[in-house]
Amino acid sequence: MQLARLVVGPLQVNCYVVYDEKTKEAIVIDPGDDGQNILHLVNGKGLKVKYLVNTHAHFDHVGANELLKEATGAELLIHEGDSKLLGATAKEARMFGMTAPSSPKADRFVKHGDVIQAGAIALKVLHTPGHSAGGISLAGEGVVFTGDALFAGSIGRTDLTGGDLMTLITSIKEHLMTLPDDTVILSGHGPQSTIGEERRENPFLNAR
Repeated sequence: MQLARLVVGPLQVNCYVVYDEKTKEAIVIDPGDDGQNILHLVNGKGLKVKYLVNTHAHFDHVGANELLKEATGAELLIHEGDSKLLGATAKEARMFGMTAPSSPKADRFVKHGDVIQAGAIALKVLHTPGHSAGGISLAGEGVVFTGDALFAGSIGRTDLTGGDLMTLITSIKEHLMTLPDDTVILSGHGPQSTIGEERRENPFLNAR
């Protein structure tokens, strides 16, 4: 698995382009903004984008969905729990004093346990709600893309639509903390970490 990261948009979202070097099939995770920059990377590497995956539907993670879908013909995948949120990006952005383009509807809903495959890459869908109702993480190849569920030293906020603190903590402990300690965490914002590091040091997971 090959991996490229772009930090996009005013809220500094980590957009990940995951691809198979042999087949050139790719998955774009959280194309939040700056769609032309993402396309430039994709085209520069000669990639065929098979899927666009939103780990959740908050406006800062979906802003380039339409541009990339039109340019690549990729399928847009999301958890059904965030389908309504995906249709309300402009309204949500206004709550933050910002604007955001609308997103097309998902082509397909994914659920916990599904596998998203591109070439030899296989990423397992983990339903990790709590930051939003339909939040997902994607695990495979020694890494886990956690969206805004789990960060280095922190967790996602739970005061937005679909958020719930206890749900998020349960999701993290049941579906992320059960991964091997050396699993690299690639989150929706900020630097990478590992499961082991967060198990030992994350104050939100170790509160007494």
